[in-house]
Amino acid sequence: MNTIAPDWLWLVFVSSVLAALFIDFVVLRKQGAREVTVKAALNWSLVWVALSLAFNGLFWWAVKDSTGDVALANTRALEFLTGYLIEKSLAVDNIFVFLMIFTYFAVPPAYQKRVLMIGIIGAIVLRTVMILVGGWLLAQFHWLLYVFGAFLLVTGIKMWWAAGQEPDLESNPALKLLRRLLPVSRAFDGEKFFTVENGRRIATPLLMVVALVGITDVIFAVDSIPAIFAITSDPFIVLTSNIFAILGLRAMYFLLAAMAVKFHLLSYGLAVILVFIGAKMLLIDVVKIPVLLSLGVVVGILAITMLWSVKTAPRIKAQPE
Repeated sequence: MNTIAPDWLWLVFVSSVLAALFIDFVVLRKQGAREVTVKAALNWSLVWVALSLAFNGLFWWAVKDSTGDVALANTRALEFLTGYLIEKSLAVDNIFVFLMIFTYFAVPPAYQKRVLMIGIIGAIVLRTVMILVGGWLLAQFHWLLYVFGAFLLVTGIKMWWAAGQEPDLESNPALKLLRRLLPVSRAFDGEKFFTVENGRRIATPLLMVVALVGITDVIFAVDSIPAIFAITSDPFIVLTSNIFAILGLRAMYFLLAAMAVKFHLLSYGLAVILVFIGAKMLLIDVVKIPVLLSLGVVVGILAITMLWSVKTAPRIKAQPE
């Protein structure tokens, strides 16, 4: 697989991700089982976004320095930014599913951090494998772009149809299978995944939550990875924009969980984005849509959806004293 990124930038990327995960683990261990405040979640979200933008700046400089082509560097940096924004947007829908899972199992906020951290590590490993395999397949079989495009188109239409409907987790086949395979305790035992009841070692509800979060990661990876291949075929850009988008998932979860009601229309916007990207992939050999235009469309759809969500958000009535 060909990439425009120099070898040393791969090393910088891997080092940055490992350092970021280490810092997140240290902070997690230091805080312990304690609820994350909205202010802390906002601050950490800004840190992750700043780190991603700084890496994109370094990527731009590396391309310009190695090729001497400023226009090419601008295009590649825009591809990273567009891919990052698309993956970040789709991660928001992922977060709403996490929120549903946590609510269903009544997971205390203090225990949610550990589950999210495990989910993030699982997502990084999974997406790295899927992106490298997907990049190789696309390099060998160009027609797969049409398959990805059709898949995203159908997924976007299904997402629009399902938007606003409350998912029925009780009838989820994965949850039914897990309950059949594992005896589960009725109560949590701190942050433990296993406990002892009546002299028998059994799973806690927290293990069920981790398993469902992992399954959700797989489902959303299948949706989101083809989306970024519509922007670029460079495996470095695909991988780095994807990983940087999910690095701040834990902080973004606690931030969005506090304002989920305000963005109740976001799923409709994400559905439109997927349809647009799917159409772009299907037309890739007919119409070349510039990266800057793709970025503008994604930003425009997100902005309109979020503003309309805030404007039409249901008002919470004040409780009588």
